Amino acid sequence: MEGNQSGTVPVQKEEDHDGDQGDVVDARPDRSGRVSIFGGKKKNGQEKQPEASLSDRYRIISPTFKYNMDYRNVGKCIIINNKNFENQTGMGTRNGTDKDAGELSKCFRSLGFEVVTYNDRSCDDMVKLLKQAADENHKDAACFACIFLSHGEEGLIYGTDGAMPIKELTTLFRGDKCKTLIGKPKLFFIQACRGSEFDEGMQTDSGSADDTAVTDANPRYKIPVEADFLFAYSTVPGYYSWRNPGRGSWFVQSLCCILNEHGKQLEIMQILTRVNYMVAINFESQSDDPRFSEKKQIPCVVSMLTKELYF
Repeated sequence: MEGNQSGTVPVQKEEDHDGDQGDVVDARPDRSGRVSIFGGKKKNGQEKQPEASLSDRYRIISPTFKYNMDYRNVGKCIIINNKNFENQTGMGTRNGTDKDAGELSKCFRSLGFEVVTYNDRSCDDMVKLLKQAADENHKDAACFACIFLSHGEEGLIYGTDGAMPIKELTTLFRGDKCKTLIGKPKLFFIQACRGSEFDEGMQTDSGSADDTAVTDANPRYKIPVEADFLFAYSTVPGYYSWRNPGRGSWFVQSLCCILNEHGKQLEIMQILTRVNYMVAINFESQSDDPRFSEKKQIPCVVSMLTKELYF
């Protein structure tokens, strides 16, 4: 709101009315429709009850808090494994990534996924592959998974010929673009650096480290197009992600270990919390160069899932 010529800013007068003003964005405080949790607003010294309770104004839709996995297929899992990069990228060979890709393929097959692995793909290739996957009919699938094994920077993933925004690839599976995955979990696992910072770690002082009824007779409803995504990053924003040339990356080793042991019993966030713990406690970098030695790592989970996910 712009100021007037005198330099003051006009203030909107608060009105005292209890009608439903509709939902607003979190842009500025608007107290005109605020209601006490213990009753209505005071008017003439008396409490005035709100006209409708929250349960009357907002529909309670979901009868369960678990994703339905009772489909013909668990779903497709695409692994993009980029090991070799063109000279102009300045990126070195990712030795150890084939070990990651092989272990992940076995692991996700054991969970029931149809796994397809693509090696050394350019940015255009990655877009085409995922666009094709998003255009497929997933009506008989319970979910979708995609795994990126590559170099990276914050918000970017490398194809063999350069970097591109991760968002450009994951957006292909939004609810308004991939209709047969609406309401189903879309899982992205990203083994890549997100910057060039080191985590030096910190020495610790001690120790090792009900079903709700549907109240609307019409079952149709809208959901956000960005809902039901999960991003499991190997590291937090700004930091390096570590990989052993012989054994593979710390994150993938831990993810496969926990999935193989608990993948069909634990909920996905429980699984990834254990992965976080395993990476944080069991791994520390070793290098002849002291600049790269004794470093730590912690994965990062970003969830827009709306229900619990059990494989």
